[in-house]
Amino acid sequence: MHDVHQLIPRGKQDLDRARAAVAAGYPAVAPILPELTAWLQDGNWPVAHILAPLLGSIGAPMAPHVWDVLKSDDDVWKYWILSWIMPSLPEQVVLQFRPELERLCRSPTENERREELDQQARDVLAGFGWI
Repeated sequence: MHDVHQLIPRGKQDLDRARAAVAAGYPAVAPILPELTAWLQDGNWPVAHILAPLLGSIGAPMAPHVWDVLKSDDDVWKYWILSWIMPSLPEQVVLQFRPELERLCRSPTENERREELDQQARDVLAGFGWI
């Protein structure tokens, strides 16, 4: 296989590289998961729509990358992770995020509320039958 870093999209319209990353699949893309996850910062980017199903299908290896996003200050990115990735992860993986999801529901910051993270977190919790 060629250098896995060649699978990282170079722009939001770089559908060929995004598709190549999906075709390579996991575990081939394991070394570039942070870079691929970064393309979910804006759900309007065409590459995000291609990469999200792949990233959501990876399971437990995505957990550290989800945590990185949840610990960031980028509430829009969090929205897309909660919308696209969390519901696709196995319940035993999402369980570790439950306290943060519950916090988002109960006491979101003003910006988290503005970005509808409270509702997205509620949807994830409901999807797993936790509320």
